[in-house]
Amino acid sequence: QVHLVESGGGLVQAGGSLRLSCTASSSIFSINTMGWYRQAPGKQRELVARITRGGSTNYVDSAKGRFAISRDNAKNTVSLQMNSLKPEDTAVYYCNVVLDYVGTAYWGQGTQVTVSS
Repeated sequence: QVHLVESGGGLVQAGGSLRLSCTASSSIFSINTMGWYRQAPGKQRELVARITRGGSTNYVDSAKGRFAISRDNAKNTVSLQMNSLKPEDTAVYYCNVVLDYVGTAYWGQGTQVTVSS
């Protein structure tokens, strides 16, 4: 079992910035992919950004150029720097990790990001 602890959500005006962080507890298996998803009211959960252990990243189109994901493999942490935030970025953001070998995925409890216009 891997426990994820998220921090950094909040309320910000459009054009502002927030930084989300997530720390994963230790596991027998190493962590392959770490990422952030979000779910807005009435919408499906969607991938925002993810990063592999080797540092390869991918982003949802709406986040490209505004968000940056990073990770510290030694500390099992992943961060999402969000700049130029827009009201449509408002959602609950969830940290996600996928383990090597077994492929098991774990989710954080979610952190609310609200962007006011």
